Amino acid sequence: MLALDRIIDAARAAPRAIVLPEGADPRIAAAARRAVREGIARPILLGPAAEVVAALGGDARGIAVEDPATSPRLQAYAEALHLLRHDKGMDLAAAHRRMREPLAFAAMMVRQGDADGTVGGAVATTAETVRAAIQIIGLAPEAKLVSSFFLMLLCEDHHVQKGAYVFADCGLVIDPDAAELADIARASAASFTAMTGERPKVAMLSFSTAGSARHARVDKVVEAVRIARAASPDLIIEGELQFDAAFVAAVGAAKAPGSAIRGDANVFVFPNLDAANIGYKIAQRIGGARAIGPVLQGLAKPANDLSRGCSEEDAFHMIALTCAQASARLAAGAAGEIRAAALPGAAGSAWSAAPAGLPPRAPLADPEARQPPA
Repeated sequence: MLALDRIIDAARAAPRAIVLPEGADPRIAAAARRAVREGIARPILLGPAAEVVAALGGDARGIAVEDPATSPRLQAYAEALHLLRHDKGMDLAAAHRRMREPLAFAAMMVRQGDADGTVGGAVATTAETVRAAIQIIGLAPEAKLVSSFFLMLLCEDHHVQKGAYVFADCGLVIDPDAAELADIARASAASFTAMTGERPKVAMLSFSTAGSARHARVDKVVEAVRIARAASPDLIIEGELQFDAAFVAAVGAAKAPGSAIRGDANVFVFPNLDAANIGYKIAQRIGGARAIGPVLQGLAKPANDLSRGCSEEDAFHMIALTCAQASARLAAGAAGEIRAAALPGAAGSAWSAAPAGLPPRAPLADPEARQPPA
């Protein structure tokens, strides 16, 4: 559980203000209470005060409670949103209505510096949660793409291999092209290093290994590997690989004897959202892996999403991770620029990393068009 310990230690070293827009949900309230007890965060719970305090069991010590509908910040936030979105046709009245919504209010708190990060999605869909973050918090200065990953922890006795792994993109980019897939791979590799301090070994997954099948979908993965290698020559990345060749040493040696990865991959990049979302849920529900995420990459400030099936523990871990992201950004961005920064003991970080060296694109020009699953 070393990676998770690293994240919690980083959060505890500098507790940050994390706004939780679904404050009346019992899981979120319990996670907030635990965050206060363990000293990892300063939670802000949104919602009608009576409902939030009831969810907290009547004890709101150490926790701020704020109702967007009656907040003294409402007017200023509405004016800020109108300024931000007027070119999209949003008038002030519409901005005022939008700011009464907890997800949007939470995102504006982060944008305005009134909170260091936000975690939603226990009740709202991923599409709703991510849309608020993209529209209001926005992309990091050099980011071309917002993507997501899950931190998968294999730590039970029945797990043949134990450790921390990254699965990407399990929550956002539906059908990435080769260049987008390369972006996802490079950002996920940097995030893996940030969380574990270990060197990433990236497996670009497919139904084919080293040319065992021919298809346009295989060609996309091969091209993504070429792009990623050109942009990051020191990155260990192989593909196309089937999962067993990337995860099981004997299978890797048999199927891809010339590969730099022989069953020891730690970052798994799936070819599309269908495969990635199904894959992480199989690992979680059948395999017993602990899944933390989806963690978002490419935003200007921390905003993360929970599954609607999350537990109190899932929410607590995501709060800790978001605190660690915020600390990394604050340490790296003292001059106002989001840069890579290490968590304590890690070699480097890219919590908001925008992979450099790729041709400019605008895949999220219309974030409303994306409809990722919960």
